[in-house]
Amino acid sequence: MFIVPSYGVAVALCFVTMLCWGSWGNTQKLAAKSWRYELFYWDYVIGMVLFALLLAFTLGSFGSEGRSFLPDLAQASASSLLWILVGGIIFNASNILLSASISLAGMSVAFPLGVGIALVMGVVNNYRVAVTQGAKTGNVTLLVLGVILVVCAIVANGIASGRKGDGEVAKADQKKGIVLALIAGLVMSFFSSFVMRAMDTTNFVTPEAGKVTPYTAIVIFTVGVLVSNFVFNTIVMRKPFVGEPVAYSEYFKGDFKTHLVGVLGGSIWCLGTALSYITAEKAGPAVSYALGQGAPLVAALWGVFIWKEFKGAKKGTGVLLAAMFILFLVGLACIVKAGM
Repeated sequence: MFIVPSYGVAVALCFVTMLCWGSWGNTQKLAAKSWRYELFYWDYVIGMVLFALLLAFTLGSFGSEGRSFLPDLAQASASSLLWILVGGIIFNASNILLSASISLAGMSVAFPLGVGIALVMGVVNNYRVAVTQGAKTGNVTLLVLGVILVVCAIVANGIASGRKGDGEVAKADQKKGIVLALIAGLVMSFFSSFVMRAMDTTNFVTPEAGKVTPYTAIVIFTVGVLVSNFVFNTIVMRKPFVGEPVAYSEYFKGDFKTHLVGVLGGSIWCLGTALSYITAEKAGPAVSYALGQGAPLVAALWGVFIWKEFKGAKKGTGVLLAAMFILFLVGLACIVKAGM
């Protein structure tokens, strides 16, 4: 299987993770022109599963190092598989809430608030797991400083979100979107640490028996998302946060292009997540997770400059947004340095 050769390559791939995690929301925005997010989410999850299998049978099966996908899956312990499935279920619960938040408050609000909170708490959870496993943890002082700066960026974004101009979304729905983003972030912060428990993050070449490689982890993870989606998304379809209930029959009325947009979104997210797992050995679970969760910066850029989500905002909002970007950048720089 493909194994990251160095910390420098791991950091570069972590930035790809950040781009993927911060960009998949564009596909939801595109689909929203004619498609409810609850229906989009089914295609999104299907895209995740298909892309995870593609990675497992290519990068996860080629090469001479490590265990290839099928042998690795066969030797995995029940506890390892259970940890990953639980991680997938937790992620799905949080991501449905995040998708709802995007539809209500926009990318430039939902991601910095929701994923920003997930970054802060997720780094703590992953750091704890790394210490337990004896994996790489990095410079704790710089890691904490980076997280604090990200928290400041979240605060700046939260203030800016309250200064948005009147648009297509009502103020009440915007507030609901903010609340959903906060809840999503709290729940999302736990999923990665469950997955890391099932992986031997100290040695991908000869991983511990019973534990799995990143490629097996991403497949089982997406299966957990898919299975739990029949529960979570069904509930949201019947009791939506806004609008009328959505019937399953509506899903089959979508054209090929509409479904493809959702599958693309899931594939983009899956690539980012797989790279986060693949880089965990060289960068450390805490650093690889934290760098990937710089996604709010990317999402905010899309939301502000491409989707014009702050058009007509009150005077001074631009200063808050600039502060958010700067704080995120400096915070991410501290996190990169922490792992060196």
